[in-house]
Amino acid sequence: MNMKKKILVVGGTKGIGEAVVDLMSQYECVVFSRNESTYDNHFVCDVLKADLPDIDNLSGLVYCPGSINLKPFHRLSEEDFLNDFHINVLGAVRVIQKYFRELKRNKGSIVLFGTVAAHQGMSFHASIAASKGGLEALGRSLAAEWAPNIRVNVVNPSLTDTSLAEGLLNTDQKKENAAMRHPLKKIGQPMDIAKAVQLCLENEWMTGQTIGVDGGMSTLT
Repeated sequence: MNMKKKILVVGGTKGIGEAVVDLMSQYECVVFSRNESTYDNHFVCDVLKADLPDIDNLSGLVYCPGSINLKPFHRLSEEDFLNDFHINVLGAVRVIQKYFRELKRNKGSIVLFGTVAAHQGMSFHASIAASKGGLEALGRSLAAEWAPNIRVNVVNPSLTDTSLAEGLLNTDQKKENAAMRHPLKKIGQPMDIAKAVQLCLENEWMTGQTIGVDGGMSTLT
């Protein structure tokens, strides 16, 4: 009997993470989040603090948590930088360190999320760009260290219509303005990003890559 491959989606109950779980129905998805869910294989946990459960036969890991903390540099505190770094980088480190042996055993795949702002200089993005840029560098380092046993790739979205970005998209005018900043003149949807995650999980001739799913912003503006 063929068993479904098992993937862990951290932050899989909202936004992009939820879209990943919905798209990857051919997999057995284990979901971590800080809120309750109706998913069968769901654990309520804060990955920065909780004792993470053992998961056997793991073939993929998708780390979705992120933050949007947009302020002028002079208004950013050390605490702001540390909070973004903890959510985006140290949380990923903690999860990867817990499960990399199981992923290695199954020649698995890790997908992390960066941001277009780490490549395209954007005002008020100093803290999140610093954290996501570090996460992208971590992913590339691990891809080199663990090839050919574990593949590691990074997806870099631009602004996507999720609850995390609600404050930036809570009026029709804000949505229109955001869309017009992208060459494709629209805002990303969670499923747009999830499809790139699927590519990273399933393409076995791909590691150490950063994929921009950003409406053309990183290369065409």
